[in-house]
Amino acid sequence: MFKEAIYHRPKNNYAYAYDKETLHIRLRSKKNDLIKVYLIYGDPYLWSKKDGWLNASKPMTLEGSDDLFDYWFAEVKPEFRRLRYGFEVYSDTGSVVYGERGFVGEDPHDASFYFCFPFLNSIDVFKAPEWVKKTVWYQIFPERFANANPTLDPNGTLAWGSEDPKPESYFGGDFEGIIENIDHLVNLGITGIYLTPIFKANSNHKYDTIDYLEIDPQFGDKKTFKKLVDTFHQKNIRVMLDAVFNHSGYYFAPFQDVLENQEKSIYKDWFHLREFPVQAEPELNYDTFAFTHMMPKLNTENPEVKEYLLKVAKYWIEEFDIDGWRLDVANEVDHEIWREFRKTVKSVKDDTYILGEIWHDSMPWLKGDQFDAVMNYPFTNASLDFFAKNKINANEFIQQITKVITSYPKNVNNVAFNLLGSHDTPRVLTICNNNKDKLKLLYLFQLSFIGTPCIYYGDEIGLEGENDPGCRKCMIWDKDKQDLELFNYVKKLISIRKEHTAFGNDGEFKFIESNPNTNHIIYSKQSIDETLIIAVNNSIGKIKISIPFDFTDKDPIDIWTNESLEESSKIELPPYGFSIISVRNKE
Repeated sequence: MFKEAIYHRPKNNYAYAYDKETLHIRLRSKKNDLIKVYLIYGDPYLWSKKDGWLNASKPMTLEGSDDLFDYWFAEVKPEFRRLRYGFEVYSDTGSVVYGERGFVGEDPHDASFYFCFPFLNSIDVFKAPEWVKKTVWYQIFPERFANANPTLDPNGTLAWGSEDPKPESYFGGDFEGIIENIDHLVNLGITGIYLTPIFKANSNHKYDTIDYLEIDPQFGDKKTFKKLVDTFHQKNIRVMLDAVFNHSGYYFAPFQDVLENQEKSIYKDWFHLREFPVQAEPELNYDTFAFTHMMPKLNTENPEVKEYLLKVAKYWIEEFDIDGWRLDVANEVDHEIWREFRKTVKSVKDDTYILGEIWHDSMPWLKGDQFDAVMNYPFTNASLDFFAKNKINANEFIQQITKVITSYPKNVNNVAFNLLGSHDTPRVLTICNNNKDKLKLLYLFQLSFIGTPCIYYGDEIGLEGENDPGCRKCMIWDKDKQDLELFNYVKKLISIRKEHTAFGNDGEFKFIESNPNTNHIIYSKQSIDETLIIAVNNSIGKIKISIPFDFTDKDPIDIWTNESLEESSKIELPPYGFSIISVRNKE
């Protein structure tokens, strides 16, 4: 038994309140080391003179494995909302009991030896908006979605789609273009849009904000934006805006005041300035986003900056009834302002979705006091590496996704923002080397996984493009040039997600099988009413596989083809083929 690998801590993803009466407990151990684990648990104040601390035990399930570790899981509902607990672990060589004080040979019946969850306080339960769990997002880069009002076009605006975009290109996308094409999104099944920045800025991407309280005139005015929000709400589609609070634009009035007045500027403490005189060239001497002199970093610890940004956060909710904020470069901003941001936003509209852009382990931001979710790039990277790039095999893919799942509490995973591509990455079809079959498998996995999926505009009709600016091409509206077969494929997956709740967040996700030789995976999504078994062939050859499930007294139906499996567990999958098997008890 490798005791060195056995790990637990009574916080974060290892021990947390799933709801106001339920605790989730995880244990980590060396891969393939332990053969079974029991959770020992009880109220810390229940004891007897004869037996000492009174406790019970229950088996833990093997939740999954990554490349190094196994993860064990149990759910428990403490009668009095407090718990002492530990683990009885078994390997081929024997058993030990593991608690906060270490390892002993057997249960000491002493509560002080064990891990402590002092009290399940309802206010500490992670709470994200319920509506997010059922939302399918669509990311729009407003400058490239549709141009419906040429009178708003900036100087030098090019004819729509007349050439591939360059870093400084303008094609005139605007709010009216988004409104006019809402039927495209309704038809696809979208229930949430995420707009990259819409505020006054000096670039086509608008991540260099000049005024956080004004719309960029190339998109329209506030009246038009209010119409956009109202129109989408009428179609039951939520609206999320992008906030850039890590840095401003070079032409942000306070920074211009610093450049003009230097040490005498009343805004000198709004930024991270290294010395005076402040200068951008030949070498900048102030902190920025990356090393981009056009994006000076804001000092969010400054009370005046904090007040201004929180005013912005409230304004767009109070005045325009937006439903969410996506926070750019969120990991470089101090935690304190995000705590105040959450309180401020939720006080105005308590079901506002708060999404942080963080590309790495994000547990410090997901404790319930800051964000509701982060952009799930570990999910993105694992999915692209397996389905699109063939960089990892089926076993390695399962290991990486298991690591994603076990890194966070389950109620956090339910609202994770799962994307395949964005304005910051190459087009997903391009990553697939234009193999549409691979792209289809990516969409299948994304839309059947736990969390809230997001489609980048144009990916659903086959747009291609390398990294920025290639991934920011104009949306194609000529249906003769759209891949309508791909569109209808994605539409069908979204409809299945809505019609079969197990396909979405009501289904408990579990990997069942993987084979690196055939490169197939099988996973299940199980709800109270239905079990879905999804088999995927990520290879160029057809394969025959047996589904490891007892179909006795069941009616297995492939809900993609609507064909009955006639109680057979053997299926044949074509190259890059799949099967979505629904299992219900016979009536």
